[in-house]
Amino acid sequence: MVRIFENSLLKHQTRYQLLATVIVNIITFAHGVGVGWLSPTLTKIQTTDSPLKFEVSLAEISWLGSMLGLGSLCGNLTIALLIERAGRKFCIYLMAGPYACIWILIYCASNVYFLYAARFLCGFTGGAGYVVVPIFISEIADSNIRGALTSMVMLSVDLGILAGYILSTYLAYHVVPFLAIILPVAYFIANIMLPETAPYLLRKSQLTAAETSFRYYRNQRSAISEHASKADFEELRTAVLSQQTKNATPLSYKDLLTKPALKGFAASTVLSLGYQFSGVFSFINYMSDIFKASGSIVDVNTATIIIGIVQIVGVYTSTILVDIVGRRVLMLISTMGVGVGCIAFGCFTFFAESYDLSDFNWLPLLLMIFICYVANIGLIGIFFLVLVELFPVKIRSLATSISVIFLSLLVFGTLKLFPLMLHYWGISFTMWFSAASALLTFFYFWLFLQETKGKSMIED
Repeated sequence: MVRIFENSLLKHQTRYQLLATVIVNIITFAHGVGVGWLSPTLTKIQTTDSPLKFEVSLAEISWLGSMLGLGSLCGNLTIALLIERAGRKFCIYLMAGPYACIWILIYCASNVYFLYAARFLCGFTGGAGYVVVPIFISEIADSNIRGALTSMVMLSVDLGILAGYILSTYLAYHVVPFLAIILPVAYFIANIMLPETAPYLLRKSQLTAAETSFRYYRNQRSAISEHASKADFEELRTAVLSQQTKNATPLSYKDLLTKPALKGFAASTVLSLGYQFSGVFSFINYMSDIFKASGSIVDVNTATIIIGIVQIVGVYTSTILVDIVGRRVLMLISTMGVGVGCIAFGCFTFFAESYDLSDFNWLPLLLMIFICYVANIGLIGIFFLVLVELFPVKIRSLATSISVIFLSLLVFGTLKLFPLMLHYWGISFTMWFSAASALLTFFYFWLFLQETKGKSMIED
């Protein structure tokens, strides 16, 4: 009980950190809505009574999925150039505009290129947000709750995906944009109250603004807490100055070739490969098609919504456990679980082709529930938290951006190939491929992944 109280997100000292986390995650929730919108919408636009005035082919569907990856690539290239020059706050503001354009394009779509552009901008928002939001949160959060707050990024994405599933399943195609466009407006207005992070301001020698920011996020504005606030701020300032002195030389390619940097890149590469080739992100985008191919008795859109709820429960589990059991344990459980679940799913669909398994046609839903739950407690839920914590301070922003650029290329490739794999390989071999990827990731993490719980975001 004492540990839970110490790590409470609602303590007086940390409640503004929680508030800021909720506000900046409006955009990750909105991104989730854009991602979740696609799966039920694909079912609608491939029918004879499609709400669109144009047909969409299999090749165009694969491009619709993969445009997310291209947009993500451009999003984090943009953020990589701006995050240290313009600051975290400016980059957070930047995402509102492209996101609003998504729903204007969807509403006005007169050919498939409008939808391509909308998915590209959805990816741009995600690619930018997955870099700047975790860095922003990690710099404002106390170390004992940093894991819980940062894992809220994926919790809000999953909530958004569920909202996207529900909205696009039960509402008319042209109604959804009117509701979704409210999100970027609310996000832009709410962010006005948030100051830039104190570590960034200290690096820019804006001492007064940095102290104001520090006291705001620790809710230390009364006369009683002033002395403690100054002492804590001086400790932070000393740590930042010490790190700046240590890293006084300009960033060069040699900084990316040090042993800690290379270990970080190796771990992030395996993490990204495991995340994408295990198929868990592709499952989210093509969930309705997977259930249709598996022969599940449950209505495909209902099953998709159930999976959306399961994802939220999974990420919430990781939010609770990440600062208690650590990152490594959750990643090991997650990758092993996804591997076992995908093997079982593939076996069911393989034998269902030769034997009458109609009495067990509820099993694909149960297996997908298991796969998505274990994926979200680790591989999805704390992906960006682990990614940010892998790298030394000096190269953290650049290395995180490089890693997300690599991830974006993988997203493009896997979302482009997944519907083609389903069509040409069949559901069973596609799931076994995912299982092999997840299990290989498990063995690497078991042998090499280091625990980063409690790691300082200021000092190496």
